[in-house]
Amino acid sequence: MVAFAVAWCLAMSVTVIVGAQWGDEGKGKIVDLMGQEVDIVARYQGGANAGHTIVIEGRQHVLHLIPSGIFTPGVRCVIGNGAVIDPAALMDEIRMLDDCGIETRGRLFVSHRAHLIMPYHKLLDKAYDEHRTGPAIGTTGRGIAPAYIDKSNRMGIRIVDLLDRSMLEQKLRANIDQHNAVLRKIYGVDSLNINEIIDQYLSFDHKIDPYITDTSALLIDAIADGKRVLAEGAQGALLDLDHGTYPFVTSSNPVSGGACTGLGIPPTTVDCVWGVVKAYNTRVGNGPFPTELHDEVSELLGREGAEFGTTTGRPRRCGWLDLWALRYSVRLNGISKIALTKLDVLNKLPELKVCVGYRYGGKDLKTFPAETSMLEAPELLYETMSGWNCSLDDVTSFAALPDAARAYIRRIEEFVGARIELVSLGPDRHRTVRVDA
Repeated sequence: MVAFAVAWCLAMSVTVIVGAQWGDEGKGKIVDLMGQEVDIVARYQGGANAGHTIVIEGRQHVLHLIPSGIFTPGVRCVIGNGAVIDPAALMDEIRMLDDCGIETRGRLFVSHRAHLIMPYHKLLDKAYDEHRTGPAIGTTGRGIAPAYIDKSNRMGIRIVDLLDRSMLEQKLRANIDQHNAVLRKIYGVDSLNINEIIDQYLSFDHKIDPYITDTSALLIDAIADGKRVLAEGAQGALLDLDHGTYPFVTSSNPVSGGACTGLGIPPTTVDCVWGVVKAYNTRVGNGPFPTELHDEVSELLGREGAEFGTTTGRPRRCGWLDLWALRYSVRLNGISKIALTKLDVLNKLPELKVCVGYRYGGKDLKTFPAETSMLEAPELLYETMSGWNCSLDDVTSFAALPDAARAYIRRIEEFVGARIELVSLGPDRHRTVRVDA
């Protein structure tokens, strides 16, 4: 079904792909698919707390840091300065790809400005969450937030710092002394050995050195040469640090605007923004989820959609598609094209609901609210639509979809103001159809 070329959607300089919900929308598959028609795929934020699953000829591959375009021969992959790098996770992924016969040397490039996740970041992450006095955020424990905190505090360790051992040792001693005091005196965690960490990260430097470069210059030069770049975000827009359901958010900016700062490219180079949208809603961890269900429909969605976190293994919360939140995300990101995923998960439902508005305190809300309290228990305005109640296994074109499925797609487009161009009907590459005009 993907024999058609997708160059029709990627003919411009930079295309940004964002998750338009709370993450887990299926970005890995879509980036892998579109990556077949570009020159470079670049990851612009997040760390190993994100998981992108790609299924090729029935074999499942999971990536946390390396862009999903790595499975397409000849495509170069970039991890930008906006990401935070866990050395162990990165080397594990490189080894996994090598074992699969996927070449990374000369194809994978990591920004020398990217910040490193240190052992104390992981300890702090767990300690913060365990001792938090307010509501638990539900962190993955991968050290992401503490690494970004150090970055903002101007005490982070960047990959470029590995080049000078004496300077690295000086910075690490200052950081570890400070963090050891917090870990030991406040959280009762044993102190870390400074010399062991220095040796460990210098060893990592030798392994990672062939991949390190000025990725901003690489990308700007490539764009000037007419190369096509696909910018890949992690998590989802509703988890954005500034625009998501704060404080239940990630520590970086998954929205499309984050692509420019996270890759070091000018905003004038971005020509198109795609949103990846799941045909229903899910969320991992804590935080408001207005359309969440706690019934047999939720159980069906979780079972049919295999809704377990790629990184954490935690079961995802499931609910009806929230068009009100999605329209907010479309406007926020400037999304003009949508890839709709997991439509097949709805096959067994005779009736579907979509949320088209929130009411709070007896008043219809005009926009998606910033106040978490308004998202905890709003009155939801639903539309009910007919399901198709049949398998989509034999569907190979948009025209072959049941009338009810096509009506569902058209209603999403109409409400959010963006066109659905691709529909995924299963995890494998070939289970994708292009939506006809």
